[in-house]
Amino acid sequence: MNLKQLLRDFADLLFPRCCESCDQILQGNEATICTLCRITLPRIGSAGLNSESLQFKFVNLPEVHATHSFLLFTKRSKVQKLLHALKYKGNKDVGILLGQMFGQELKASGHLPEAEIILSIPLHPKKRKQRGYNQSDLLAEGFSSATNIPWSGAMLERVKYTATQTGKSKLERRENVQGVFAVKQGFYPQSAILIDDVLTTGATLEECARTLLSTGCKRFYILTIALAQH
Repeated sequence: MNLKQLLRDFADLLFPRCCESCDQILQGNEATICTLCRITLPRIGSAGLNSESLQFKFVNLPEVHATHSFLLFTKRSKVQKLLHALKYKGNKDVGILLGQMFGQELKASGHLPEAEIILSIPLHPKKRKQRGYNQSDLLAEGFSSATNIPWSGAMLERVKYTATQTGKSKLERRENVQGVFAVKQGFYPQSAILIDDVLTTGATLEECARTLLSTGCKRFYILTIALAQH
């Protein structure tokens, strides 16, 4: 056993590392999410009702060629706990790991989009300053590391501060995000993956895609770590 392993084992005795999903103590080389949770987290998959509902989210935007979500989001679930740790407890490792897991499984399934770039959904500078980071950047970074598709957190920017989407109807969500995004000067891809944490109505992601259409982007793929169950 090397010194690094010895020090880590000693630290684990004093300050046990716990799974962000189930709170069980992590064992050996486990990190962030325990092996059992990694295996049993509820996948959306490529079949079934939840998968079919994804295909109707962006029917008004034919430039969206495919939509994929990794996990099913329900209240008081392990998935909600993970995303809460990512967004509100400062655990950046959760975002990178979930992005990696999603990328690996989408690649293995043969459904990995052929896109030039992965774009994260930007936060307003005020909200980013409050949180200290953009969780969508971490998801994009993890997904990129698993798929070798480059990512950017700088091409899109949020130019208007908006109230939270939580509790709003589909129409209210669309109205809330109208005109809030802009594209910075620079590289304009023909195809792009848009990645975010949770897909509910899809209003924010749709507004991002419509903003990018003005730059000549012709093909979009929407990817989210979770799909909210209504």
